[in-house]
Amino acid sequence: MTTESARHWLRMMLPSRRAAFADLPASAPVDWKLTASDIRGVATTYFATFAAVLAFIA
Repeated sequence: MTTESARHWLRMMLPSRRAAFADLPASAPVDWKLTASDIRGVATTYFATFAAVLAFIA
């Protein structure tokens, strides 16, 4: 590779066929939204872990 990006140590190790795809932009921006289902899943996991730890201690 003769590009400026080849100066990075990781890109120097990439084969040239892989480096051709390294500069492609993402196809679409990712929209991160926190939903009620996500909050419910985190709360369920938290309380299940809490109950498991209490059962292990007791």
